[in-house]
Amino acid sequence: MNNTKKKGISHRLVHFWLVLVILIFSGTVVYTTLRLTDTFWDITNASRQNTKLQKAAHELMNASDYLTEMAQRFTVDGDIRFLHQYFVEAFESKRREEAIAKMDVDEKTDVARKKLQVALDNSVELMDIEYYAMKLVTEAKGYSDYPEVLASVELDADDMAKSPQEKLKYATELIHSDEYYAQKDKIRSSMQDSLDEVDKMTKGIEEEELNSLRREICVVRIAVIIQASFIFFLIWLTTRLSINPVLDAVEQIKANNPISEGGSNEFRYLAKAYNKMYEKNKSSIESLSYKAFHDELTGAYNRAGYEFLLSNIELETTYMMLFDVDDFKNFNDLYGHETGDRVLKKIVSALNNALDNDDCICRIGGDEFVVFVMHSDAVQRNQLEKMIKQIENELENTDDGLPPIYISIGIMDGKDARDKAHLFEMADLAMYESKKQGKGTYTFY
Repeated sequence: MNNTKKKGISHRLVHFWLVLVILIFSGTVVYTTLRLTDTFWDITNASRQNTKLQKAAHELMNASDYLTEMAQRFTVDGDIRFLHQYFVEAFESKRREEAIAKMDVDEKTDVARKKLQVALDNSVELMDIEYYAMKLVTEAKGYSDYPEVLASVELDADDMAKSPQEKLKYATELIHSDEYYAQKDKIRSSMQDSLDEVDKMTKGIEEEELNSLRREICVVRIAVIIQASFIFFLIWLTTRLSINPVLDAVEQIKANNPISEGGSNEFRYLAKAYNKMYEKNKSSIESLSYKAFHDELTGAYNRAGYEFLLSNIELETTYMMLFDVDDFKNFNDLYGHETGDRVLKKIVSALNNALDNDDCICRIGGDEFVVFVMHSDAVQRNQLEKMIKQIENELENTDDGLPPIYISIGIMDGKDARDKAHLFEMADLAMYESKKQGKGTYTFY
């Protein structure tokens, strides 16, 4: 046994290591797949954050433009509604301040937030010009209903001395001056600088995550290839060490031959054990005296041979067929014992012609025969019925000068029997059931 183990490969050990390797790489694939998901979401979140920050920067510019529009419309039309809308935006809506707050995400957005803060500062500086122009209009129109912040604005003495028309004209000039639009350009420039920083930050994050994504995809590919290779290797090794040796062994057993001691250590051990039993069984059978185990008249196994065969059969793969010659006593009484002997020989000859070489015929009494049909797992009921028909046709043929012979048959499948005694008992009951039905019948139990 030790020599056998040294020559073979332990299927259990190889299988353990291969499964372990496959589990490791499967875990790697699962982990990397989760990392791929995280990276994908990081890229998605970076894109969403970019959109959100860009929207915040534009919102600040939109709010500044809205204030400019309200201030200009107030100075041109003198409609007090525009003044109130201006201060609602400046002190209630506060879209510019909200834009700065949205930009304050983490340290990565600090630069963009600071540049947007510059835009807000420029917008606040621009409000000084707008306040002054709107103050001139309120003075020219004589409005008194305006926010306190506007009341705190003091006009120069020269401007206060101007007529209402001059004040309105000057207010319009202030709100449309080159200085005013230069300040607006500063706001836009700072806003654009903030947007550029947002794009730069987002591209940096996306590039970093994309590089990580490429690396992780590469790892997944390698792991999948290695895992697939190990799976194919495991299939090939299992086929070579176990499946092929088992299939070959089945064929050899069906052919009643020893099996090859190849494959894995475990299979070699089983093969060697089987071959020992095979040789021992073969030696035991060959050592039997032909006369001790065979019937002199018919050549079939006698009672002793029957007992030996019964002790060695496998119930799961054996049918027992019990034959009894109908009215055999009449052959001896009417035609003599010599004719009776010829009838018995003809029965055995008919059985031999119909049965396979592996099947065994036993004469267990004067006119009682038992047939062991081996390898019953490969035999269908209709095959047995065809075989019985062939036997009956041969026995009923009178060309040899013998009268027609009829037999009653009881058939029992070994896999349905509790034990070997039960097998014979049920076959015997089946045979007597056939006799009740009349000559030349058979019964399956």
